[in-house]
Amino acid sequence: MASSCLSFNASVSPNHDLFRRHPSSPLLRYRPVLVSCTSPADGNNTTTPIETITKPRRTENTIRDDARLQRSTAANPFSARYVPFNAPPGSSEQYSLDEIVYRSRSGGLLDVEHDMEALKRFDGAYWRDLFDSRVGKSTWPYGSGVWSKKEWVLPEIDDDDIVSAFEGNSNLFWAERFGKKFLGMNDLWVKHCGISHTGSFKDLGMTVLVSQVNRLRKMKRPVVGVGCASTGDTSAALSAYCASAGIPSIVFLPANKISMAQLVQPIANGAFVLSIDTDFDGCMKLIREITAELPIYLANSLNSLRLEGQKTAAIEILQQFDWQVPDWVIVPGGNLGNIYAFYKGFKMCQELGLVDRIPRMVCAQAANANPLYLHYKSGWKDFKPMTASTTFASAIQIGDPVSIDRAVYALKKCDGIVEEATEEELMDAMAQADSTGMFICPHTGVALTALFKLRNRGVIAPTDRTFYNKLSSKV
Repeated sequence: MASSCLSFNASVSPNHDLFRRHPSSPLLRYRPVLVSCTSPADGNNTTTPIETITKPRRTENTIRDDARLQRSTAANPFSARYVPFNAPPGSSEQYSLDEIVYRSRSGGLLDVEHDMEALKRFDGAYWRDLFDSRVGKSTWPYGSGVWSKKEWVLPEIDDDDIVSAFEGNSNLFWAERFGKKFLGMNDLWVKHCGISHTGSFKDLGMTVLVSQVNRLRKMKRPVVGVGCASTGDTSAALSAYCASAGIPSIVFLPANKISMAQLVQPIANGAFVLSIDTDFDGCMKLIREITAELPIYLANSLNSLRLEGQKTAAIEILQQFDWQVPDWVIVPGGNLGNIYAFYKGFKMCQELGLVDRIPRMVCAQAANANPLYLHYKSGWKDFKPMTASTTFASAIQIGDPVSIDRAVYALKKCDGIVEEATEEELMDAMAQADSTGMFICPHTGVALTALFKLRNRGVIAPTDRTFYNKLSSKV
């Protein structure tokens, strides 16, 4: 039986068994490695050494050119679409990803749904080996931590349409001294999502959204630019990726509520920057009105495409620990898309057989902007938005989060917890972390405060493998 591994970015003998491929197998454009492959027909794993012939790379080619040369004409068996978030069984409402739509017919959120049956034709070992084989490579577009999982992100996009700065693949930091000294923990880890092109985890989602916009513009869809409301990090990521693709961008920022570093980035990248005398929620209301009336594509996490990129950080955590599942993952929460994105990444890995369980998750909020925390403490009764007060954790200073329904769904599914941090608590946590060799942002201080509280209550055990997410490299 022929293997389901297909073609790779190398010169391989044309008579090799790999070229007698199953007609429905997915395209793997990659360098030669030893991989464990599963035949769709028999489900048996075999390790297939790949015969290679040294072929010098043409120096005038770019990595995009090399990807084009290795492109297969085989049909892509994977697909994705928009569906209403948490739709009831039997719902037939769906939209192509090439449609410009942000809400369901009932006004609810949308989600990107993948053809899981097509993905399940290949077992967990297959996907683990595939993703592992792409780490540390410069092959386009798989050098990106996001696009190395392309089949799970935007499977139908052409590689030429992808706009990437090889984001993702962020490192882990073992917080050895901090964990032992302040928490009595020996297995505490930091996921440095902020070590990225523009300095925050927002790059993970923006590469996906801007790539899809690039595709839509090439299809002559009515998109003249991309816009967002922001507390700083989203605008920096949007402006950088749009500038890379030559796409106009417009950002609405709350006046006097973001850092100078966050303000300089979109201006330097040529975005049209508007400082509005309101808070983030006011900026969000304005950009939603504008994108509803003008051919400007909405880039906030109301648009579920962003979450497809952000979920890859969860997959990376599993990958970096040889697909072992941690006990806890702590994520700061403002607009609340990221907690759902992490859940979605973990859940896909479980459903597709890469792991057998998912971790418990904690969403940490600043006490001055804590609508999710109050909702959690009420027993998930009627959600009430609030007017957020000023907090040092300005990027999560949001009182009416767009993704509240997504966050509640994720936390219920993973038996999650919500905690809060006062201004004094988050600053104390920052100081303690910094004293042991870290240099963290206030939002990470919020996550650490949640960790302190859960350790003190005995919810998190000293031996639990725990991750907290450092979402920005800016202070």
